[in-house]
Amino acid sequence: MRYLLAIFLSVVAVAAWAAPRDVVFSNIDGGQHDFSTWAGQPVLVVNTASECGFTGQYAGLQALYDTYKARGLVVLAVPSDDFRQELGSAAEVKEFCEVNFGLDLPMTDITHVKGPKAHPFYKAVKAETGFVPRWNFNKVLIGPDGAVVDAWDSRVKPGSRTIIRAIEPLLAGS
Repeated sequence: MRYLLAIFLSVVAVAAWAAPRDVVFSNIDGGQHDFSTWAGQPVLVVNTASECGFTGQYAGLQALYDTYKARGLVVLAVPSDDFRQELGSAAEVKEFCEVNFGLDLPMTDITHVKGPKAHPFYKAVKAETGFVPRWNFNKVLIGPDGAVVDAWDSRVKPGSRTIIRAIEPLLAGS
């Protein structure tokens, strides 16, 4: 009986993380980013803000995306005003990122990442791992199987060895 319970709990844990693959974010350009379209690919999800001391990490996120997108990496920027450092509208955020960083990686509309209004993706990450963004530019790496691989705080830069070592084994051709 204990063996069956362990199997059941394992299936429930996997099923709980299948849900974020069904998650949809509003696209900053209109429309949606449907996580299911990225099934089988690693996705680095980063909550961002335009008026933060870490905003310069946008350049590193774009460089990471440019380096690995051909091998399947998706870098998703999730602008959030939960820490009161985001511009007033999605249009302002998009223009800021294009003008200052040449961003062409996928971006969501301004989104809650913590608290009761947190996006379902962040609620699922919290339920699975306990991780909640404590500031802007926190990073969550989702593996090709939809499971959380790791999460990092703002101090870990996008091009750090820590992140590269986590991403490279998940890429096509690895």
